[in-house]
Amino acid sequence: MARHYLGEDHQIFRKAFRRFLEKEAYPHYEKWEEDGIIPREFWEKLGREGFLCPDVSEEYGGSGADWGYSVVLNEELERVGSGLVGIGLHNDIAVPYITAFGTEEQKRRWLPGCIEGSRITAIAMTEPGTGSDLAGIKTYAKKQDGHYVLNGQKTFITNGIHADLVIVACRTGPAGEKGHEGISLIAVERGTPGFSRGRKLQKLGMHCQDTAELIFEDCLVPEGNLIGREGRGFHYLMQKLQQERLIVAISAQTASEEMLRITLDYVKSRKAFGRSISSFQNTQFKLAEMATDIEMGRAFLDAVIFEHMEGKDITARVSMAKWKITEMAKQIAAQCMQLHGGYGYMEEYEIARRYRDIPVASIYAGTNEIMKLIIAKKMNL
Repeated sequence: MARHYLGEDHQIFRKAFRRFLEKEAYPHYEKWEEDGIIPREFWEKLGREGFLCPDVSEEYGGSGADWGYSVVLNEELERVGSGLVGIGLHNDIAVPYITAFGTEEQKRRWLPGCIEGSRITAIAMTEPGTGSDLAGIKTYAKKQDGHYVLNGQKTFITNGIHADLVIVACRTGPAGEKGHEGISLIAVERGTPGFSRGRKLQKLGMHCQDTAELIFEDCLVPEGNLIGREGRGFHYLMQKLQQERLIVAISAQTASEEMLRITLDYVKSRKAFGRSISSFQNTQFKLAEMATDIEMGRAFLDAVIFEHMEGKDITARVSMAKWKITEMAKQIAAQCMQLHGGYGYMEEYEIARRYRDIPVASIYAGTNEIMKLIIAKKMNL
């Protein structure tokens, strides 16, 4: 399907990035899964080739490219495997807080390393007792002698082990304050006194994606590391969560397309009762249903991407895309595994990994139940 927001330059970029991944990612991905982490060298290679933060302005070392290039990057990374989601988080979720709300000094200090791959970022919102309800954040930062003294714990943090710069959502208002008010964003750098990493979390899927607990114990952060204005953090999060949810939808859509592709290849080559599995009517109906769902998901997603690139408010529609496409991807994973028969349960077949990796897409960036609440609110219900 042709996509009008992607031009010839985007397709040239896609081919170049695909060649890069065929050399630097595909041959090593299973080893990364076994090791439980993606080596920092891969991040540095991405940076050297210009595949990190392409939309950052040229004055900070970026390309100043339109967001269509980020779409291409996220699609091609997902084709390799869902464990590469941390790169999209760095490019399109964490770094945009700096470009949108950071000071000139912060941009010049941090952005070049983010683009080069020497400074990996993370965004720390979730806490052991607070997930989709960001108003329940308890991590607290108190001003003291030109610093913030930060105390609290974060969990399920993507890029948590590798991160050199973590944007922490915390409370800076009066002690005991609750709700949306008084939340700020503070950037904590690797090596900051009082900042430590807890255990690297063992997940059902996405084994190579480093996810960790982060601990702040009387962590001394310079006041100059405040992102934007104090107390405006919740407002900033609400602005940027739309792009985060769009990234999740893009990844789930791409995963669905990949699962259908590998399953088509399998059923055409696998034989039962003297003929290929693809010749059975049940198989044909299942594949036809999946192909139709995927085409409809792609059409809607592309419309939302275009609206986002046009600067329109996509709050309701991106919530629709996020929940509907991630639920579709889970169903497709189950059906494709079934069509693989016993081999679908074997780790040597890609569908087994895809089946493990996809469920979390309906949980992070706001659960799908939260997406439905947002949609209902926009309907004035």
